[in-house]
Amino acid sequence: MSITALDGKRFAEMVIQGANHLAANAKMVDALNVFPVPDGDTGTNMNLSMTSGAKEVKKNVQEHIGKVGVSLSKGLLMGARGNSGVILSQLFRGFSKSIESKGKVDAKEFAAALEAGVETAYKAVMKPVEGTILTVAKDAAKRGVQVANQTNDIVLVMEEVLKEAKASLKRTPDLLPVLKEVGVVDSGGQGLVCVYEGFLAELKGEKLPDSPDSLPSMDELVSAEHHKSAQSHMNTEDIVFGYCTEFMVKFEEDKIKKYPFNEKEFRNDLSQFGDSLLVISDDDVVKVHIHSEQPGEVLTYGQRYGSLINIKIENMRQQHTNIVGETKTPLVTDHPRTSSEKQEYGIVTVSMGSGIAELFKSIGAHEVIEGGQTMNPSTEDIVNAIKKVNAKKVFILPNNKNIIMAAEQAAEVSEDEVYVIPSKSVPQGLSALLAFNPSTDVQSNEEAMRDALSHVKTGQVTFAVRDTQIDGLEIEKDDFMGIAEGKIVVKNKDKGKAAEELLTKLLDEGSEILTILYGEDVSWEEVTKLTEFVEENYAGVEIEVHNGNQPIYSYIFSIE
Repeated sequence: MSITALDGKRFAEMVIQGANHLAANAKMVDALNVFPVPDGDTGTNMNLSMTSGAKEVKKNVQEHIGKVGVSLSKGLLMGARGNSGVILSQLFRGFSKSIESKGKVDAKEFAAALEAGVETAYKAVMKPVEGTILTVAKDAAKRGVQVANQTNDIVLVMEEVLKEAKASLKRTPDLLPVLKEVGVVDSGGQGLVCVYEGFLAELKGEKLPDSPDSLPSMDELVSAEHHKSAQSHMNTEDIVFGYCTEFMVKFEEDKIKKYPFNEKEFRNDLSQFGDSLLVISDDDVVKVHIHSEQPGEVLTYGQRYGSLINIKIENMRQQHTNIVGETKTPLVTDHPRTSSEKQEYGIVTVSMGSGIAELFKSIGAHEVIEGGQTMNPSTEDIVNAIKKVNAKKVFILPNNKNIIMAAEQAAEVSEDEVYVIPSKSVPQGLSALLAFNPSTDVQSNEEAMRDALSHVKTGQVTFAVRDTQIDGLEIEKDDFMGIAEGKIVVKNKDKGKAAEELLTKLLDEGSEILTILYGEDVSWEEVTKLTEFVEENYAGVEIEVHNGNQPIYSYIFSIE
């Protein structure tokens, strides 16, 4: 089968099959992940990134390949996660930019677009490392250009691109010592090979199986032992910067006037906070990926240019120890605290659910007290947390109206300088914590954190424990209730329907960001269905999802 011109419809199918094939092999790619840190999530991140791109493409399937490319680039940018996911988005951003004005492309234009993608990806990385997905993409694109000078058949070009990608992948351990030491090929490169395998299959009219392919052979430096968990050959203490920090900044006119945005300067400034830095920007937003030891400082820097969206912070030490079964390390790096030396600021917050506790700690909370609607911590509990923080100035985030009084009492009896920010919900607490700036004075922080409370709408889905009538609704035991800003506004026997109905009341034209914290009674399939509902009905809303693992509340929603 020969193809001399590639249009948008066929390219869209290539993207979809590439995404599906990567999804089928994501766990295998995860198992190879040891660089830049052995946190075992490269396949997951690349899968989520490529899936986001494919979803956007499905909404815009048409003959014009350039317009399909724009959709792919947009979807990948918004959904990009992790080092390899962001690099993947840049490979196809450059690819798509190269073909943007074209209705169809020939073999030379297709190969040139692959090479343009490589150039874009290398520019996005602060310190490109060879032996990674970058090398595999570069070698494959170079081979594609060579073959396109000899044939006008895009199928033959893609065959050689894939062949060289596999050969380059096999060579990655020779370029990156840690891969040879552990006995694996680069995980990001393997993910890209999966995408290219999907591309070629679609061009040839074939369908790849939904189940994972066999793992690379011993000749490719992946043994049966290694592919089970390459991460087990690495030590948690080898991770220098422990927090994988990703976020986007939506530019705000007043802030940009004060701090004109320059991508190169922005990238250089951020480089002081860690490594594995990737920065991508367009006219409206800048996306950042960095491995840092102080993610709060990174977020604070980003805020000078606009509002933060799509925040994701993961503890890579925790991820690694969970994989290899070692003793768990603390969720956050211990701040230096001794009985004789106090740090300047401390943050105490109340949370229910291990996932929400991790989220609070990852963005700067020093102590998280277990508590919530049915388990309010005492004044003594809060006083003890204040003492444990050992700071000159302490902010308390109660995150529940029933805990505010106990927090205020704790502030009164404490020997330290304590400020209560009257957050009445977890979303308010998160918003207030993100507004905290350790480099400014206490009065400015208190004002900013209190002001942040009013910028977020809150909703919860929970269940009724008995029959009742409230807020004009007849509620039966075990009904799911949707609560908006403290008032019950919907009821439904079905959890998912209750969540959808509640979001319909909370979301409006001014809504920009929806954060979903799902509880211990919610499955990932239910979360996926809910996010698809939002995507279909509120296209302009950005969605962030976190496993709060909270009891009582199936969902907690934050809308900004």
